[in-house]
Amino acid sequence: MTVRYGGVTIDWLGYATTRIEWPDGTVAYTDPGRYGVLTGEWEPNDPDLTDGHPAPTDYRAQDGDVVVVTHDHHYDSDCIRRVASEDATVVVYDAVYPPGIGRDVGPLDDLPYEVVRVDDEADLMFDDLIVRSVAAYTRPDEPGAEPSHPEGFGCGCLLTVGDTTVFWPGDTDVLEGHAELDVDVFLPPLDRRITMAPEEAADLGEAMDPGLVVPIHYNTFERLATDSGAFAADVAGRGIPVALDEQ
Repeated sequence: MTVRYGGVTIDWLGYATTRIEWPDGTVAYTDPGRYGVLTGEWEPNDPDLTDGHPAPTDYRAQDGDVVVVTHDHHYDSDCIRRVASEDATVVVYDAVYPPGIGRDVGPLDDLPYEVVRVDDEADLMFDDLIVRSVAAYTRPDEPGAEPSHPEGFGCGCLLTVGDTTVFWPGDTDVLEGHAELDVDVFLPPLDRRITMAPEEAADLGEAMDPGLVVPIHYNTFERLATDSGAFAADVAGRGIPVALDEQ
């Protein structure tokens, strides 16, 4: 399934991976790969998660002009190669450190692309695509616990071509300043424990008033279990257009 907003197309490929194409042909990917969502190997560890998550595919489009990696959890060197075009730019948050990730990933220096490191206040332009980064972090699930995404661990991004901006906030709670962002398409990461809860994401969608909300980053594994239909009904009930890119 492909979601369309004006001339922009958005495909949720699984987990935090989206393919975004603007009318001029510019293509960007957010956080490609992990858990086998792009290699055809993903399997839900809960039968209920088969509803609402894209089916795994052996995906190798290699058409991305820009690939954004927001933090360590989403760094997958093999899947970057699956989505990036030969002349791609890979935009990577400063704190991403492959040797410390603990998965079988390659060094950033081995990627055959231009790699650009960013903090959470970057404002860069790659041909027609503007990439702006924003802070992304989560609060502890319980008092005294460690947050799964502490401050300085990752970022979110706003991707703009022409007059259309797509906002992928990364793995984050709703933060001060999010509501003031000028956003056309909002890609909220849904979860009650790891990222923003569905009702919090709906509140943020209402505050930002985008042209379209497309939830992603849910039902990949048990801790991300979310009732996407209930979320969509909540957002639509607030008068905000919403679409589920589900298979």
